[in-house]
Amino acid sequence: MAIQERTISMLVNNQPGVLSRIAGIFSSRGYNIRSLCVAETTNPEVSRITLTSRAESDFTEKIKKQLEKLVDVISITDFTGAPSVQRELMLISLRLNEENRQEILRAIDVFGCRVVAMSGDSLIIEITANKDKTAAILRYFEPFGVEEMNRTGAIAVFRRQQE
Repeated sequence: MAIQERTISMLVNNQPGVLSRIAGIFSSRGYNIRSLCVAETTNPEVSRITLTSRAESDFTEKIKKQLEKLVDVISITDFTGAPSVQRELMLISLRLNEENRQEILRAIDVFGCRVVAMSGDSLIIEITANKDKTAAILRYFEPFGVEEMNRTGAIAVFRRQQE
């Protein structure tokens, strides 16, 4: 069976301990959660958990059966291979100097990044893109001296097909 990145989204009751129980199911079955994003939906009593894990093709069905047993899980959606839009947010803090300032600013423009904070010798940029693009942008900026980086992990929405 081929191992690939799996993206799963769940609607859950917004209650203490729900995330812990879900993470427990993954760890007890030997699956590592590679990214995790949790937030309330438009209904404050319901949260959406979107996570990614690398696993075999039978992963989704196995894990889904276990997750469905949890009282607080309302629904589970597998975005793996489905027509969807997936994005993550990444913030990168870079050190600026006279030699790299112009090249960094040009790259920010080319990549469609946004400067969210700037001082004399550093800046923080925001990137919203799919995982591959955020990884490529991070690789580009690493030689300039990434002071700090933080990313959200994937969120996803199905892409509506034309009827």
